Amino acid sequence: MLTHPLLDKLRQLRCHGMLESLQEQLQQPDMQSLSFEDRVSLIIDREWWFRENNRIKNRLKNANLRQTASMEDLDYEPSRSLSKAVMQTLSSCQWIREHQNILLMGPTGTGKSFIASALGHKACLEGFTVRYVRCPRLFQELTVAKGDGRYLKLIQQLSKSQVLILDDWGISPMDEGHRRDLLEILDDRHQQVSTIVTSQLPLKHWYDFIGDPTLADAILDRLIHNAHKLELKGESMRKKKSKLNEMNPLGQSQEEEPEQPSTRKNSPPKKQQKGESS
Repeated sequence: MLTHPLLDKLRQLRCHGMLESLQEQLQQPDMQSLSFEDRVSLIIDREWWFRENNRIKNRLKNANLRQTASMEDLDYEPSRSLSKAVMQTLSSCQWIREHQNILLMGPTGTGKSFIASALGHKACLEGFTVRYVRCPRLFQELTVAKGDGRYLKLIQQLSKSQVLILDDWGISPMDEGHRRDLLEILDDRHQQVSTIVTSQLPLKHWYDFIGDPTLADAILDRLIHNAHKLELKGESMRKKKSKLNEMNPLGQSQEEEPEQPSTRKNSPPKKQQKGESS
């Protein structure tokens, strides 16, 4: 008798997980054999997981990660110089709890952005807020924000993210405004939250890239001294993937002509060559 009003109240309270669990229990006669406490526990657990999944979805949406990546997808080919032990340690997210940074360096195409996205994805799963930005676009946005009055609000947003991913550091020149903007962001974040930086530039060239000695000292002091430094090597991952396109869907090289089907009836099958799969 009270079932329908109860369901309506759960909808109004937006307890969608509890609503789904209760509806399932009403449709399963075997549930009557469970104790009251067990049935309530199942309903509450469903609501908790429903809300937790929504929180994860929202964190991933707000992170705006460059790529869909996870720690399980990382390629540990020896030529990349990517330590599986190090990545497993970072996967625990203890570096975030201790307000440490991660610096990912290496030639273009070696997977820096993918690794940064995988670390950001793991952080979202563990309950941390993440924000991904490309440095060139970030500096453009900050310049525009100074003109329309959003500058302080944007700086505060960047400062509050528990993990800030600064991708493509060093691919475009920095002017005086960019240097001061970066120092402002890193100063607010220093020893409070964590930052990931990806760059094609070796770490030894960062000081010269910044340009201004005073600001370079201040920026790097806040960034590198409590950072995990990972330097990737090897061939471009994009180049490796592009090699797959050199084969057509039949597994033949594009330079090879496809074999024409025989026009003779009942012709014997072609003898299988060594190395071909049956």
